[in-house]
Amino acid sequence: QVQLVESGGGLVQPGGSLTLSCAASGIIFRFNTMGWYRQAPGKERELVASITSGGTTNYADSVKGRFTISRGNAKNTVTLQMNSLKPEDTAVYYCNAKHAIDVWGKGTLVTVSS
Repeated sequence: QVQLVESGGGLVQPGGSLTLSCAASGIIFRFNTMGWYRQAPGKERELVASITSGGTTNYADSVKGRFTISRGNAKNTVTLQMNSLKPEDTAVYYCNAKHAIDVWGKGTLVTVSS
């Protein structure tokens, strides 16, 4: 089965930084788009950032200027660098990859709290 595995979540103080990474396994093709979504308790899952195979990026307004998404040299990997974290960034962050199918990771928890 195609799988996405996230890593890098944890506890960080407001203003701090974290880097989330996602790697795909069990595939033989390059995903068209990879990205990160997040979901906080009681809220809908929302797009955080995405990047196409051509390098075009898209960010939620709430994270512009603070988060940076990039695609790794290794195929079907994606990284989210998160700076100046705020308590409202607290959520489970999910890696997503799109091609002919839509694949989701199991999520990694980011908690921003003092």
